[in-house]
Amino acid sequence: MRRVLITVLLIFVFKIVTYIPIPLLETSTIDNAMKNGGFLTFLNSFSGNALGNYSIAALGISPYITASIVVQMLQMDIVPAFKRWGDEGEAGRAKLNQWTRYITIALAFTQALMILFGLSANAENIVKYGIGIPKVVAILFMAIMLTAGSAFVMWLADLITRFGIGNGSSIIITAGIVTSLPSAASALWQQKVTEARGTYDYVVFGLVVFLYIAILVGVVYMEKAIRKIPTQYANRQGKSDSHIPVKLNTAGVMPVIFASTLMSIPATIMGFANVDKETTAGFWLDQIFTYTNPLGFAIYMFLVFIFSFFYTFLTVKPDDIADDLQKSNAFIPGIKPGEETQNFISRVLFKVTVLGATYLAILAAIPIITSIIFKLPPNVTIGGTSLLIIVGVAIETAKQLETEASEKEYKGFM
Repeated sequence: MRRVLITVLLIFVFKIVTYIPIPLLETSTIDNAMKNGGFLTFLNSFSGNALGNYSIAALGISPYITASIVVQMLQMDIVPAFKRWGDEGEAGRAKLNQWTRYITIALAFTQALMILFGLSANAENIVKYGIGIPKVVAILFMAIMLTAGSAFVMWLADLITRFGIGNGSSIIITAGIVTSLPSAASALWQQKVTEARGTYDYVVFGLVVFLYIAILVGVVYMEKAIRKIPTQYANRQGKSDSHIPVKLNTAGVMPVIFASTLMSIPATIMGFANVDKETTAGFWLDQIFTYTNPLGFAIYMFLVFIFSFFYTFLTVKPDDIADDLQKSNAFIPGIKPGEETQNFISRVLFKVTVLGATYLAILAAIPIITSIIFKLPPNVTIGGTSLLIIVGVAIETAKQLETEASEKEYKGFM
């Protein structure tokens, strides 16, 4: 119970921070930029509307997540020291976590500068009227404030992980998404019920609600789906229930976030640079990087599919699993230990990932298709990344609560 209360308190602190404004910023610049969608709208959805509130926490936890992924990739024999630390247990993980924080600060400052300079390119003045500060100095100051806000959110996430329930980063993102749901529901109600133009709008409202619930149930089912690889131990007699669980969606939501970010950043830069879509280059750039267009949609689906394989094999390493089985005197029935076990696990993981990547691509496509068909408000999405994050975090948090409850019961019995 104490852990739950700590988590709720830290989420409350996070929500307060999302209302602390960025000093000196002329807020109309963000309003105008977000009307065009793109990366800023995507960033706002994961920061609990902090960007829409012009908050110092506008970057949210995204720099920390990006830094974590970078550190994971650097452990793949790219930086020998990182790989060595990854194999050193708790002490090595502490060093990797420290480097993750350093990279987070660097990424947050870089991202803040890019956004602020991009906003200033399309605005007469990014600084509030009447404040006599050079624009470059003001931008540097605001970038430092945004970096500090991101560092504070990272610290809150770390506190939740250590003293609260679940993974802090995931809880922060989920809190931001959940708190934006009432405004989305209100926008849908206003468009399809309050300002309904006929029976069709009422039917669309009912259909949207039904689809949301149906997709929610489907996502819960798919997120809990696993492929069990049976294992046996040479020193144990009789039937064994031991197995290696391979999740259908091992990569989680990361492939969709990668693909969305990769598609959104060029589109946002085009908006900042005022690229004319009437020119040949502008037309094709718009077709490629806007995923509501047929070509952009196809590229987006392809990226989700590819990133699913990339992230799955980045986080699940068949060679390490085969080595661990051999060290613990275990084996897969009918499969020789060593290289043959590694190849078998790789084949199973590949087949499961094909299904998981297809499921992710369909889930990522649903919001785009339904928004076009039903002409929904910009902040209303059916399915997609947000729902996947909420369900995934809810399942993992429930498992952790069950585990802690079991441990308490066991201690009480002793």
